[in-house]
Amino acid sequence: MDINRRMRRERAISASEGLAAAAVIVAVGFLGSRLLGLLRTVAIANSFGTSPELGAYWVAFRLPDMIFQLLAGATLASAFIPVFSRYFTRQSREEAWRLASSVLNLVFVATAVLALLGLLLAPLLVPLMAPGLGEDSGRQAELQALAVRLTRIMLISPLFFSVSGMFMGISNARHHFLFPALAPWTYNLSIIVAALVSNSVEGLAIGVVAGSFIHLAIQLPAVRFIGMVWKPVADWRNPGVREVGRLMLPRALGLAAAQLNFLVTIFFASQVSDEAISAVNYAWLIVMMPLGLFGMAISTAVFPTLAEQAATDSMDALRRTLAVSLRLILFLTLPASVGLMILGKPLVTFLFEHGAFTASSTDVTAAALLFYAIGLFAQGGIEILSRGFYALSDTRTPVTFAVVCMVTNLLLCLALVGPFGVRGLGLALSLSAILEFSLLFRALRVRLVGLEEDRLAGSLIKSASATIVMAEIVGLIVLLLHASGHLNTGSLGDAFLALFGGSVLGAIAFFGVSSYLGSEEMGVLLRRLPMLHPSAVFAGSSTTESSPETQGPC
Repeated sequence: MDINRRMRRERAISASEGLAAAAVIVAVGFLGSRLLGLLRTVAIANSFGTSPELGAYWVAFRLPDMIFQLLAGATLASAFIPVFSRYFTRQSREEAWRLASSVLNLVFVATAVLALLGLLLAPLLVPLMAPGLGEDSGRQAELQALAVRLTRIMLISPLFFSVSGMFMGISNARHHFLFPALAPWTYNLSIIVAALVSNSVEGLAIGVVAGSFIHLAIQLPAVRFIGMVWKPVADWRNPGVREVGRLMLPRALGLAAAQLNFLVTIFFASQVSDEAISAVNYAWLIVMMPLGLFGMAISTAVFPTLAEQAATDSMDALRRTLAVSLRLILFLTLPASVGLMILGKPLVTFLFEHGAFTASSTDVTAAALLFYAIGLFAQGGIEILSRGFYALSDTRTPVTFAVVCMVTNLLLCLALVGPFGVRGLGLALSLSAILEFSLLFRALRVRLVGLEEDRLAGSLIKSASATIVMAEIVGLIVLLLHASGHLNTGSLGDAFLALFGGSVLGAIAFFGVSSYLGSEEMGVLLRRLPMLHPSAVFAGSSTTESSPETQGPC
C-alpha cells in the first residue's frame, strides 16, 4: 500500500513538474511575443501615429483576422485538440494522423474559399465595418478605397495561418510547445521591419503577409520531429472529423461573437474620429501584454492536460487543475489591471509619444486604456474557464455566454459612446467581459460540483488587500509627480520615472504584502521560479486524491 501511494505521489509530482515546464516554455514564448508585439506597436506608432491612413489599416486587418479565427482558431482551440488527444490515447497513431490531415486539408480549403469571397466582396464589406472612416478628415472615399486595398493584400495571410494554426494545435496536443511559442516572434519581427523600412501602410500589410508565411515555416521542424504524417485526404465522413466539426460550429459562433465585439468597437470608434480607431487598437494591444503573459500563457499550457484529464474521466484532477490555474491567473491579473489604470498615461507617453504620435494621440489612447484595464482580470479568467468547457467537449455553454455578452457590449456601446467617447467603448467591453466571466464561473462550478470556492475566496481577499496597498503607493507616486509638474510635460524621462518608480515600488508592495499574508500563489512563485506555474501547488501536496492522474507535458 505504501509503495502504491508513493508511486502515485511520484507520478503526480512528475505530472506537475512537466506541466510547470510547459507553462514556463509557453510563458517565455508569450513574453517574447508580447514584448515584440509591444515593439511592433511602438514602431507603428512612431511611423504612423494615429493617422487616418493607419485607421484604414486597422479596419482592413479585421476581415482577414476574422476568417482565420473562425476556422483555424476555432478548430485548434476547442475541437481539434481534445479529439486528437483521444485518438492518440485510445486508438492508433495512424488514425490520429489521418484525422489531423483531414482536418488540416478541410480547414485550408474552407479558408481559401472565404478568403476568395472576402477578396470579391471587400468593396461592400469594408465600408460597413467603419462607415465613419475618413469623415473626420474629409477623405472618406480615399480612405475607404485604401482600406479595401489593404484588406485584399492581407487576405493572403489567413491561408498561411490556417496551416500554421493547425501545426500549433498538433504540437501542443503532443506536449511540444517550443516552436509554437517562437512562431509569433517571427510574425511580429516581420511587421516591425515593415514599419521601420516602409513609409506607407501598404508596407505594413505586406509585412503581415510575410510574417504569416514565416509563422508557418518555423513550425515545420516541430511537426516533423513529433512524426506527423501528412496525407492528401479530406475524409469528412471520418467520425473524428465529424466530431471536430460538431464541436467547432458552436465555438466558431463564439469566436464570431468575440470578433464582432472588436468590429463593434471599430464601428463606433469610427463615429468618434479617425484618431479614435487607432487609439482603441493601441490601448487594446497594451492590455494584451499582461493578458497574453498571464491569462493566455497559463491557459494554453494547461489545456492539453485538461483535455487528457477529461478524456480519462479524471474529474478530480480536472477540477483542481482548473481551480489552481484560475487562482494564479487572478492573482497576477488583478494587480496588473490596477497598475495599468494608474500608470496608463505615463506608459502611453513613454512607449508611443515620439515620431508621428502626438500628445493628443497620447490623451485619447490613455483614456481608452484606463477603461479597457478594468476588465483585464475578467478577460484572463475567461481564458481558463472557457477551456474548462472545451476540455469537456462542451462548446455550447461558453458560446451562449459569449453571444449574450456580445449583445451586452453592443447595447453598452450604444449607450456610452455618445457621452464618453472612447472611454465608453472601453468601459462597455470591460463590463461585458466581467459579465461573461461571472456566467462561465457559475456554470462551470455547477458542472464540476465546485471549483474550490473557499480557497478562491481566500486567495482573492489576500490578492485584493495586496493590490490596495500597491495602488496606494503607486497612486501616491503619481500624485507627487503631478504636483511637481513632472507628468505634465510629455517628457519621456518623466514618464519613465513614473513607470519605473511606480512599477518597482508597486511590485515590491504587492508581493511583499502577499507573502506576509501567506498567499498560496505567492508561495508557488517563490518555489518555482518566476512566472507561470499553474500546477506547482500539486507538487507540494501530500495527498494524491486530487493530483493529476495523467502524465503532464514533458
